[in-house]
Amino acid sequence: MKIEQIYTGCLAQGAYYITSNNEAVIIDPLREIQPYLDRLKRDNVKLKYIFETHFHADFVSGHIDLNRETGAPIVYGPSANPEFEAIIATDGQEFPLGDIKIKALHTPGHTMESTTYLLLDKTGKEYAIFSGDTLFIGDVGRPDLAQKSAHMTQEQLAGILYNSLRTKIMTLPDEVIVYPAHGAGSACGKNMSKETVGTIGNQKATNYALRANMTEDEFIKEVTDGLLPPPAYFGMNVAMNKQGYESFDTVLHNGMKAIEVNNFEAVVEETGALILDTRQNGAFAQGFIPQSINIGIDGDFAPWVGALIADVKQPIILVTELGQEEESVTRLSRVGFDKLIGHLKGGFDAWKNGGKEVDTINRITAEEFAKKVKIGESKVIDIRKESEYCAEHVDEAFSKPLASINDWIKDIEPKEPFFLHCAGGYRSMIAASILQARGFRNFTDIEGGFNAIAKTVVPKTDFICQSKVL
Repeated sequence: MKIEQIYTGCLAQGAYYITSNNEAVIIDPLREIQPYLDRLKRDNVKLKYIFETHFHADFVSGHIDLNRETGAPIVYGPSANPEFEAIIATDGQEFPLGDIKIKALHTPGHTMESTTYLLLDKTGKEYAIFSGDTLFIGDVGRPDLAQKSAHMTQEQLAGILYNSLRTKIMTLPDEVIVYPAHGAGSACGKNMSKETVGTIGNQKATNYALRANMTEDEFIKEVTDGLLPPPAYFGMNVAMNKQGYESFDTVLHNGMKAIEVNNFEAVVEETGALILDTRQNGAFAQGFIPQSINIGIDGDFAPWVGALIADVKQPIILVTELGQEEESVTRLSRVGFDKLIGHLKGGFDAWKNGGKEVDTINRITAEEFAKKVKIGESKVIDIRKESEYCAEHVDEAFSKPLASINDWIKDIEPKEPFFLHCAGGYRSMIAASILQARGFRNFTDIEGGFNAIAKTVVPKTDFICQSKVL
């Protein structure tokens, strides 16, 4: 028996590849399936099942393409109703795999079809669980994402999750290994650990939601407290996972179409495409195609695309560093942004060398900011998460998280100057590109963000946790 966790940092997502006696299963595969096909060929094993723990909201699974390529059946837990052929397991149903078995444990609460898969070794011993979004290391799945489809409140779903955890998960032996679907950075929970593997015993001892003396009412209160609104693209990804989607090969083919500089503007106009520049924030600041939005491929690219562009049907044309076209397309497809028109042939240098109009972002160093800012007079907007702001921030700065920019941008006065920063420059450049695309040019971005500002003499505070509002 072999278990491999295939972890993708950009999405904080874990897929699982399990083999036993020349047979394999894959749990919660990512959209691009070639790496899985390569593993199957390398190990000379046959894919027997494709297990899905639930209808994912934060990414598009590769289950449909994997089924097309291998013929392996897709397996969901009880109450799932996909619009394609699949095995709907019954609670407790066992699936043989070589010398071992995979047992479906229906664990609703995060969603109603959520299912944990229990691995029984060749002796029948309970060895490991693949818990999807039911149980994370340090947290449990948020119960607010499936309210509409389940016709329930988040409190009702949380109550169901409480019972699932206590009757199906916490009753397992302490030594059972826990393999969750996500780690820290995912929007599917609020308190996930950076660790991506644990045990039942460790979680019973350390996970706030598995406290032994916790009542159902206490669980509901603690699990629902502090939940941020889910990203707008989540519902669209659920629909794609449930209804089906275009083949990744087709999406990749379209995204890899090279658009000549001289045709670029005409294609943008004809298709209504958004120009998405995936270069590093420093390069973008120095020059970019007017109206471009910068979300760098070197950061949490896919989640920010999903959160800020939101509509997966939005046509997109890419501007990338040379050689990063395929990676950009792949990451977009993972969160369902399939309507790719192509990419700028030759990248931004081709645009600049072609004599086309170039825009820039007004950006200064933290040292320059320290000389220019006047605390109490200058407006400073901190776009980090509220928790980061609460920990420490520039004195008198306003807290305006990037995730809600589409809401707070309407409060910006177009003629009043302000400074803009995040933690290191990645998120503030996203915000700067959005602001500039919408006509705002009255701001200055701080290179290096708060990490650089903290090393200057600019007054800071770590005592005030209430956000200052515009």
